[in-house]
Amino acid sequence: MTKKFLSYALPSALAMFISSLYTVIDGIFVGQGVGDLALAAVNVVIPLTIMLFGMATMFAVGGGALISKNFGSKDIENANLMFHQVFKFLLIISVLISITFVIFAGPIVKGLGATPDLYEPAKTYLRFYSLFCIPNIIGIALNSFIRNDGNPKLAMIATFSGAITNIVLDYLFIFPLQLGLFGAAMATGLGQVVTVCIILIHFIRRQGQLRFGNVKLDFQIIKEFSSIGFPSFFAEAAFSIIIYLTNIALVKTVGEMGMTTYSIINYLTTPIYLFLLGLAFGAQPLISYHFGAKEQKPMMKYYHMTNQTNYLINFIFMAICYFFGRPIISIFTQDPTIIEMAYVGLNIVNAAFIIIGLNLNTTIYYQAIETPKYSNIICACRSIIFLPIVLFMLTNLFGLYGIWSALLVSEFLTYLCFLIFTNINQITRQAISLS
Repeated sequence: MTKKFLSYALPSALAMFISSLYTVIDGIFVGQGVGDLALAAVNVVIPLTIMLFGMATMFAVGGGALISKNFGSKDIENANLMFHQVFKFLLIISVLISITFVIFAGPIVKGLGATPDLYEPAKTYLRFYSLFCIPNIIGIALNSFIRNDGNPKLAMIATFSGAITNIVLDYLFIFPLQLGLFGAAMATGLGQVVTVCIILIHFIRRQGQLRFGNVKLDFQIIKEFSSIGFPSFFAEAAFSIIIYLTNIALVKTVGEMGMTTYSIINYLTTPIYLFLLGLAFGAQPLISYHFGAKEQKPMMKYYHMTNQTNYLINFIFMAICYFFGRPIISIFTQDPTIIEMAYVGLNIVNAAFIIIGLNLNTTIYYQAIETPKYSNIICACRSIIFLPIVLFMLTNLFGLYGIWSALLVSEFLTYLCFLIFTNINQITRQAISLS
């Protein structure tokens, strides 16, 4: 069982981690090649890019759970029907989003809180980033589907190849060609195109049981996979709201320097966040498969394995940031004030990720067993119930230290509430009996 878990969870987590690395390197190139103001401008757009990621994972997890469940019950035809419905609907949505964001980039970044100095660079970044919404969203979803279809290694290779492409083009566009944030956005988009092209090998060579096919959209099926997957969107939306509210608090407390600092912290914590998310995504097909087969014991075993891996990875990451944080931060900026502020903030924020990993894993577990109402409650607690109250109180009491501590406190309160008021074993038994 451990070998099976590692064969799914590790490629998924590594793919997410590698994907995050080109976000980090993108930040390094932007900071060194364009400047601190550009870093702050990208941070304005980050809540929106996270929302797009959340939308893609909503369909990926919702559709993936149904696909794996049908694989578990040996219904390959219905698994393919689910795949066709999800893919077609996601394609239509991604086209509409791309057009909307390109046309209305200006008003959108204003709504996200861009200051006058950040307005133009943030608008430029969003407009050209949005040109690639289709490969971005489709790539995330297809990556998940080929994991559910038994090909996690190709998913990792596709993500790795996209990352390498992005890194090379980032350097070329930002330094020799001096294209600024336009170049950074284009490099990210072209990397996503490469990822999608490699994923298509799985379907062209028929390496699994899923096949492309045209269907008439069935809104009952769309409703089914959307309701299961919605907590994934909600989880990313929660993270997006966290960044948005923190940006506002930082501007009021420290100013644009605070946003630059938070941008660096986000770049450095993105790898650990996506690694933890990748672990949970990797375990999801296994949990959904056994859910379809009505086998509770292996489902719970995979859930606990994911939590244990979460602890290990977080402690390693925290140690790296504590001992080597300042040199790592100095790669992004040479400003000593920002370096010190980011080092303190990073080490406080890192403590939250132990609890974030548990909350993410529990959110996706409930989706895998088709009880998304509990996932939605977790996401609501994280973002719209505890965080605004905690952020307001701690900012007023402790200033900048309160801002950095708010994430840890709100995530802990969410975890504590679920630990006290729910029983995951009992909910699992009920879900199996109703399936």
